[in-house]
Amino acid sequence: MSYAIDLMVEEHANINRMLKVMRSACIGILDGAEPDTGDFRKMVDFTRNYSDKHHHGKEEKFLFPEMVSRLGRVAENLVTHGMLVEHDLGRGHVVALNTALDQYDNNPDTGSKLDIITETMGYANLLKLHTEKENGVVYPFATSKLPQEVLDEIDEKSRAFEAEEAAKGVQEKYLAILKEMEEKYLPEKAQ
Repeated sequence: MSYAIDLMVEEHANINRMLKVMRSACIGILDGAEPDTGDFRKMVDFTRNYSDKHHHGKEEKFLFPEMVSRLGRVAENLVTHGMLVEHDLGRGHVVALNTALDQYDNNPDTGSKLDIITETMGYANLLKLHTEKENGVVYPFATSKLPQEVLDEIDEKSRAFEAEEAAKGVQEKYLAILKEMEEKYLPEKAQ
C-alpha cells in the first residue's frame, strides 16, 4: 500500500467507530431515550467535516481522478458510478438528518424521532458497506494498477493536505468528538 491509502484505511476505522456510536444512539431512542440533538449534531459535524471533507476530500481530489484518468472504463464505473454516487447518497442522508434534528427541536414528536433514526441508520449502513468496498476493492485495485510514481504523487499531496489540516486542528478536533461520543454511547469500548 501507500501512505495515502494506509491513511484512508485508518480513517475508515475511525469513521466506522462513529457509525457504531450512531447505531447505539439510535438504539437508545428505540429503548425510550429522548434524542440528544446536541450529540446528533456533533455526529453530523464529524460526518460532514471528518468523513466527508477530510477523508472523502483526499479521495475525490487526489486518488479518484488519477484512477479515472489512468485506469479506463473499470475505474470509471467503480469510481464515478459507484464510490462518488455513494458519497452523494451519504451527503443526502446527512442533510435529511440535520432537517430531522431541526424538526425535532421545534416539535419533539414521534415522527421526528423516526426521521432521526431513519436517516442516521441509512447513513451508517451505507457508509459501513462503502468503506468495506473501498478497503476490499477500490484501494487494492488502485495500488495494483496505478504506476508507483502516481501513487508517490498521491502520497505527497496527501501528506501536504494532512499537514495543513493538522495545523488547523482538524484531526485533533474530530478524534476528540469521536472519543467523547464513544464514552457516552459505547462506554464498554471506552474502557
